Amino acid sequence: MDRLDVAEPAWTGISPKYVWPELVGWLITGLLAAAATTPLWFIGAWWCYAITAAVVVVTVVVMAFVPRRVRSIRYQLREDDLLVRRGILYLRFVAVPYGRMQLIDINRGPVVRALGLSDLKFVTAAASSGVTIPGLPEAEADSLRDRLVELAESRRAGL
Repeated sequence: MDRLDVAEPAWTGISPKYVWPELVGWLITGLLAAAATTPLWFIGAWWCYAITAAVVVVTVVVMAFVPRRVRSIRYQLREDDLLVRRGILYLRFVAVPYGRMQLIDINRGPVVRALGLSDLKFVTAAASSGVTIPGLPEAEADSLRDRLVELAESRRAGL
C-alpha cells in the first residue's frame, strides 16, 4: 500500500461556493445563541451582557475560519480506496476502501441545492464511518458517485 503523501497534487477540492451555506449556518447558530442569552439582561449585572458579547465574539471568530476550513476539504481517488481530508488545526484523513462501500448517497438540501451543490455520503459496515464530501458541484457529485459505485462493485466482485 502506498504511503500517505499529503503533498501529492492529485487532491481534488470542493466548490468554493460551499462557504456560503457554512457561513449562514454559523450565523444563524450564533444569532440564536446570542438571543438565548438576552433574558439574562433583565438581571442587570455586567456579566449578563458579557455572556452575550462572548457569544457574538466566538461566532465572529468561528465564521472568520470558515473559508479556510472549506478550502481544507479535499478528496483523492487512489488505487484501492477513496481518501478524504479535512481540518485546519486537527487534520483528519479517512480512507474508505472501495470494496467496503455499501451505499453512496447524494444529499441536496435547499440552500446547497440553490447553489448547485451536493453532499456525497458514504456508508460502510463500520458504525463510525460516516464519511461525507460536502459542497461538490451537482455534475461532479453524480459522476463521482457513478465512478465509485463502479469501483465498489468491481472490488466486491474480486473478494
